[in-house]
Amino acid sequence: MLFTNKITGVAPLLLAAASSVYGTLEVDLNNTASVKSAAQTVAKNLISYYNGNQPGKTIGILPGPPPDGSYYWWEAGAMWGTFVDYWHYTGDDTYNALAKQALVFQADAPQNSFMSPNWTASLGNDDQGFWGMSAMLAAEVNFPLAPGEADWLEMAQAVFNTQAAPDRHDDECGGGLRWQIYPSNAGYDYKNTIGNACFFNLGARLARYTNNRTYSDWAEKTFNWVRDVGYIDKNWNIYDGGHVPHNCTDINKVQWSANAAIIIHGVAIMYNMTEDAEQWGKPLAGLVNRTLEFFFPKGVMVERACELSDRLLCNIDQHSFKGYLLRSLATAALMAPDLVREPIVKVLKTNIEGVIDSCLPDGTCGYRWNVGKYDGDVNNGPAGQEMSALAAFSTYLVTYQHEVVKPLVTNSTGGESRGNPNAGDTPATIMSMSELTGRDKAGAGVLTAFVVCTILGTYFFLATGIGEHKK
Repeated sequence: MLFTNKITGVAPLLLAAASSVYGTLEVDLNNTASVKSAAQTVAKNLISYYNGNQPGKTIGILPGPPPDGSYYWWEAGAMWGTFVDYWHYTGDDTYNALAKQALVFQADAPQNSFMSPNWTASLGNDDQGFWGMSAMLAAEVNFPLAPGEADWLEMAQAVFNTQAAPDRHDDECGGGLRWQIYPSNAGYDYKNTIGNACFFNLGARLARYTNNRTYSDWAEKTFNWVRDVGYIDKNWNIYDGGHVPHNCTDINKVQWSANAAIIIHGVAIMYNMTEDAEQWGKPLAGLVNRTLEFFFPKGVMVERACELSDRLLCNIDQHSFKGYLLRSLATAALMAPDLVREPIVKVLKTNIEGVIDSCLPDGTCGYRWNVGKYDGDVNNGPAGQEMSALAAFSTYLVTYQHEVVKPLVTNSTGGESRGNPNAGDTPATIMSMSELTGRDKAGAGVLTAFVVCTILGTYFFLATGIGEHKK
C-alpha cells in the first residue's frame, strides 16, 4: 500500500522548524526496497542530531548531558545500538564508522566497561547497561571491527562482570541491583526494573553467545528476583521499582515500554537457548501478549504513562522508549517464531501505518503515532522519537516471509568476537566528591531535581489515574 497523505493544520512555526516540505513520507509497504529507503531517510535525519565527531565535541554522545545539552549519556548508547540494528536489517553501512568510533571511545579502554569517570555523577546500572547491550548486539550481528581494536564481546563481558561484582549487590529487598552505582548519587536507595532488566538481558545473551552456564545462572537468578519482589505481577504487567527503606514493597506501578522491551528480549533469548516451554516459553508468551495489549491500543503504540490523549507529559528520555520495544519485539519474533511471531508481526504491520503518517518527507518524525499526522513535537527529544521511527522501519522488515534477516550469531555459529571472560575485573576509578568537576556537580544537581520531579509526577499519575490511556 502506498501512503501519500497530506498534513494540515500544523503550527507554521513548528513545521518550519522541522521541514520546509509538506506531506508525509511515501512508503510502499509491499516493497522491501521502499521500506529500506524510508529507513535510510529517517536515519539521515537522526544522525543530524549528533555532533560528537566535530572539533571540540565529545565523541559518541548526543548534546549534553544537562546543563550542556538536552540528552543524558545513556541515550547515545541506545542510539548507536539503533544504528547497529539498522545496518543489520537494511545492510546500509553509512553510519558504521561513526557507531564503531562512538562505542570504542565510550567503552573507555583499557577496562572497556563503559564507566568513564566523566559520567560518575549520573551513572546508573541502567545507563551502563544500555551501552553494554549495544556492544552485545554488535557481537551478535558481527558488526565490523578492525583487528587489534577492542572486542565487542569483551565490552559486553566487562559491563556484565562489573555489575555481577559483590559491590553492586546486597541483601536489601532480597537482592537485586540498585538503580545508581554510587552511594553519592540520587536514586541509590531505589531498586528498579530497568537496571536489573539490563543485567538480566546481558546475562541471557552472553549465555547464548558463549554457552557459559555462569551467565545463564545470573540471568535466571535476576529474572526470578524481579518476579519475586513483585515488579512483574501474575498478569505479566511490568512495574518500575521500589525503595530500599521500604523493602521494595512501595512498588511504583507505572508501566514503561522500555522495561517491557529489555525483559522480553532477555526472556526470548533464554527460551531460544533452552527451549524450555515452562520456565521461559510461558513467561515469554504472557509478557508479549500483555505488552501488546497494554502498549498498542487499536494497533498503534502509545506510551501510556505519559502520552495522554489531551496532553503530552513524556520527557526527553521517554521520547526514545518506543524504539526499544519495537526492536525487542522483532528480536523475540526471530528467536521464538513458534510462540510469538504471529502476534508481533500483526502489531508491527498495524503500527507502521501510524509511524508513516507521523513522518514528513525529509524523515522528520513526530512522537505521537496515533493522530494521523506529524504532531510538530520538537520540545522533548527529537533524537529520541527519530530513534523510535528508525526502529519501526528497520524492524518492519521481519514481517516479510521472503526477507531473510541474518540470525544472531554465537561463538559456535560464526561469531567473530572472541571476548575475554575476565574483562572488567580491574575496577574503574571511582572519584571522590571532592574530585568531581563543576560539570559533574551541575549534572548531579540536575539529576537530583529530575529524580524528585519524576517520583512526584509518578505518584500523581497513580493517584489520579491520568497515566491510563483515554479511549
